[in-house]
Amino acid sequence: MCFFTPTGDFLLPARAGSCIFAVLMISQNTIQQILGRLDIIDVVGSFVKLKKRGTNYLGLCPFHNEKTPSFTVSPSKEIYKCFGCGRSGNTISFVMEHEKYSYVEALKWLASRYNIEIEETFQTDEQRQQQQSADSLYIINSFAQQFFSKVLFETEEGQDIGLSYFKERGFREDIIRKFQLGYSPEQRDAFTKEAIAKQYSPELLLKTGLVANRNDQLMDNYRGRVIFPVHSQSGKVLGFGARILKTNDKAPKYINTPENEIYVKSKILYGSYFARQAIDKADECLLVEGYTDVISLHQAGIENVVASGGTSLTQDQLRLVKKYTNNLTIVYDGDAAGVRAALRGLDLALEEGLNVKLVLIPDKEDPDSYVNKVGAAAFIQFVQKNKKDFILFQLEVALKDAGNDSTRKADVVNRMAETISKINKAEDFTKQQDYIKQCSEILKIDESGLHALVNKFIRDRIATQERKLPFEEARQHEENARQAEQTNYDDATFTLLFKDELQEKEIARILLEHGIRNWDSSKLIADHIFEEMVDESLIDNAEVIRLIHSFKDVLQKGSTPDKNFFIYHTDAKLSALAVSLLNFPYEESDHWRREFSQTTGYQQQLFEQNYEDFIRTVSKDNGSELMRYLKMDEDRTHEEVESAINYLKLRKIKRMLLENQVDLEKPHTTGEYEMLHRTHEHLKQMEIELTKKMGTAIIR
Repeated sequence: MCFFTPTGDFLLPARAGSCIFAVLMISQNTIQQILGRLDIIDVVGSFVKLKKRGTNYLGLCPFHNEKTPSFTVSPSKEIYKCFGCGRSGNTISFVMEHEKYSYVEALKWLASRYNIEIEETFQTDEQRQQQQSADSLYIINSFAQQFFSKVLFETEEGQDIGLSYFKERGFREDIIRKFQLGYSPEQRDAFTKEAIAKQYSPELLLKTGLVANRNDQLMDNYRGRVIFPVHSQSGKVLGFGARILKTNDKAPKYINTPENEIYVKSKILYGSYFARQAIDKADECLLVEGYTDVISLHQAGIENVVASGGTSLTQDQLRLVKKYTNNLTIVYDGDAAGVRAALRGLDLALEEGLNVKLVLIPDKEDPDSYVNKVGAAAFIQFVQKNKKDFILFQLEVALKDAGNDSTRKADVVNRMAETISKINKAEDFTKQQDYIKQCSEILKIDESGLHALVNKFIRDRIATQERKLPFEEARQHEENARQAEQTNYDDATFTLLFKDELQEKEIARILLEHGIRNWDSSKLIADHIFEEMVDESLIDNAEVIRLIHSFKDVLQKGSTPDKNFFIYHTDAKLSALAVSLLNFPYEESDHWRREFSQTTGYQQQLFEQNYEDFIRTVSKDNGSELMRYLKMDEDRTHEEVESAINYLKLRKIKRMLLENQVDLEKPHTTGEYEMLHRTHEHLKQMEIELTKKMGTAIIR
């Protein structure tokens, strides 16, 4: 069983009896209430302007920039699909994708929208206490943020000191309010008194870092500082950064929230809540160092930017970036410290499959000062023009440091080979080869030698990983590799495999679309499919098998597994499979877009009013062409079912024929040969009968 943390992350027990803390589950009763109230047009329509098109709705896709609407929503199927970028899903996945929420956060958002009270269940008293502590920290942080903002805008000290500082930095009031900036007054316990008066726990106040204990007295920790709240992906305040304004050699420039249940620095990127949608649309994340860099760039209209806080990038932060895009551009100061900071975490970024570029700001400027100096347009132009490839930049810096020292140059070669070896995803093979070529030219060494060194690092890593595998798993890997080598698949084989996958998914689609309809007076279509496909070896696709098992289980329990049961299935993989299989009734082909894009004014008006009317009108003049390029709804369900089942049976027979043929080529006794020949004839006869049913010719 999986659980969720307060921030909506999944938490799995490592082993039986292990301690799971901060575990929260939304009750099934609440989830069913939410599912019962969902209206996909209402939810999607609050983010996207939709127009009715027949039975569906059409709008501009919120996930990529487009001028012609291709984002389609089906209220009857409760799914959406963009025919431009290919994204699809259900109501919950739309909220998750658009708002960058976790599953639990999306459910909470929907519950709030439909005024559904959330029931939360806990496993133990300890877990309940942990959850209550986390919730309390969120509440205290929210209260503190409001307190600091109020002081900033509504007190004389806040306006004279805090607001003046922000305005001197060039921040407009709207951007100050957007980022919920604030000011903590000089008075030693102004916030503490207010918080205690509101009956907040002193213990929890200390845990937030807002309050400090000095000589057994509680006092404000951030007094006389401007406040930068740090937000979670859902906009909750996780903690604070507090910057000193007075010159004080003993006091640190910034004080940050200490780590606690909700504030874990290695998992946070400042500004990600405000940048998430812009990063998604731009398909690029700009990474800067500080809070003011993020705010200044946002104010200039460059919103796809987050800050790391100047620390080494962690795997969690890189995965947070990858949640939105594969393209990371690091924009740091051009001084030595900025260069060193930029280079940290490179190997981790490569292992995560990110495309990393680097831009160094010139003339001792930082992104904050530079965008204010040159303006947004010039800043964007500078970034685009001066992006450096991260690996090649690392090589340039390393060679400069090595100078003429041959030993240090040899270390550079080894370091670069190890770095390139971290590009380990199959789809990045070409990129890896290109780096080997470019680096060997810069290093003035033989390309094949660098290639061999990179491969050595790859082999060493694989060997290390394999040593960690259980013996049986390693043996299975070896057997799979041996069988694959013996099979000697060619391109035609992979074409057939792709067709096989589509046919297997066709069975799943039929189950979702028609499974609970009657096959005849005595059974459902699902029952007929299960009777005909007793042999599970007819299907290879593990996801399809899981869907079939799930369908069977629900039927056996006396329930009705309609398509919505799978669209909103708690298993994300089953839900994604269901959405991908439920196609819309009309999909434009490329030919349709070319041939029928020029319509008469009257036809265009009809198209705006009703898609079906448009189809009927155009079909009077272009009927034959229209029929060729549109999928028309006809009840051919029985034919579809039989065709899909027979295809899988035919595939099984062909596999048995191949196996029998391989066996025939081996030495046997006369009796064994006769048996194998009879088996061959029997299988061929079955193949002929099936192909006759399907109207398929056998190619011998």
